[in-house]
Amino acid sequence: MIACVGNPVYDYIETPYSKTKNRILSGCSTNACIVMEKLNMETTLVGNIGSDYLDDFKKSMDALNIEYYIKECKVSGGFSLKYFNNGDRELKILGIADKIDNFPQKILKFKVILLAPVLQEINFDLIELREKFNGTLFLDPQGFLRYVEHGKVSRKKNPKIEEIVGMCEIVKPNEYEAEVMTGFNARKDCEKALETLYSWGCKIAIITLAEKGSVIFDGDEFIKIPAYKTKAIDPTGAGDTYAGGFIFEYLNKKDLYETGLFASCTASIMIENMGKIPVTEEEVRKRVRTLE
Repeated sequence: MIACVGNPVYDYIETPYSKTKNRILSGCSTNACIVMEKLNMETTLVGNIGSDYLDDFKKSMDALNIEYYIKECKVSGGFSLKYFNNGDRELKILGIADKIDNFPQKILKFKVILLAPVLQEINFDLIELREKFNGTLFLDPQGFLRYVEHGKVSRKKNPKIEEIVGMCEIVKPNEYEAEVMTGFNARKDCEKALETLYSWGCKIAIITLAEKGSVIFDGDEFIKIPAYKTKAIDPTGAGDTYAGGFIFEYLNKKDLYETGLFASCTASIMIENMGKIPVTEEEVRKRVRTLE
């Protein structure tokens, strides 16, 4: 059983190729849960959602057979994401859900807990439950680095991020998050950025580099993972589905190169679609074979 901790969100997305008519269910924890369910893994989603989208959320999760531990709050979290042809992205706040104030104790017996906040909703005190958890703690740090300033979302280094990374076995920022965390440009100095993350105490550091693939470092070897070449209709959630694919294959094999290929190909399916995650293990493995 896998637990994904982080608030689900309802986003409005616009890209040069398409846009959503209404806000759609998304979020790092949510997307990772959906991917792993489609790969036939049992998952539990932990977070908060507003009464405005609670019924829709429950209907979606029940249809997907995903267990959830959700608390109702006043308003659901969400972003308006607009992507431009040059690769830039504009991010605006549509709502901020409450902070997650506790974990269900049963998840401490799970194999993996994915910490995947969207906007500072996981309190540091909760992470300190690490001493009671004997499984693998996987960190997607994006939400620990986001701050709202004057109504806009910005990234900056969380003063506790080094300690948070040190509590986790696996950490996976994207290139921009890695630079905020370590000070190194991941396109130019990826190995230095990975070494810095590893020096904080994790066992496996991963940096995703969009069309350039990803690089994994286990303290001994830098493992370069190619990207599966495809047309990115909507890049939202690519890192989330990478995490879900990585966890699935890591638990199956624990060979980091094969695991990275599987994660990369899982993410490639996500970016081909908007609002859908049509992942199947058969299709992912088909794509993996083209990269081996």
